[in-house]
Amino acid sequence: MKSFLHTFMRDESGASAAEYALILAIVGIGIAGAALGLAISIQGAMDDASDTIDESRELPAG
Repeated sequence: MKSFLHTFMRDESGASAAEYALILAIVGIGIAGAALGLAISIQGAMDDASDTIDESRELPAG
């Protein structure tokens, strides 16, 4: 039993997997945040374009 505990405490393969999972989670959060920021930016640009088109329709011709 003592040998098993000693081997278990020195085994680092689980730590590596946990580190990779943490890195993956951080990168995923970063990608999701960037996608959300891009979506908000695109929505703002589309709203501005729509407002410009609406304003041009209201101007008198000529």
